[in-house]
Amino acid sequence: VNWFRKDAGGKFVWPGFGDNSRVLEWIFNRTGAGAGEAQETPIGHIPAEGALNVEGLGLTEETMHDLFKVEPEVWKSELESYAEYHSQFGETLP
Repeated sequence: VNWFRKDAGGKFVWPGFGDNSRVLEWIFNRTGAGAGEAQETPIGHIPAEGALNVEGLGLTEETMHDLFKVEPEVWKSELESYAEYHSQFGETLP
């Protein structure tokens, strides 16, 4: 899930930092009572449809789909950029 994903107009799709508690609620439910349903993806488990409390946020179904879209090629490209960035530190990076 990319909480920093932007829409076509350049605005963040996820409402903001204050609503991250909704994600924590899902994580706690998942690790505690096991009630936080999940969907397995190539990058790990993400909230299943309807498992994340988005009440009152006014997010459309299309927006929710965009938030949870996992594109393996995009992730691979991003990971490669991390490796390139970290390589500048050589052996000094812990």
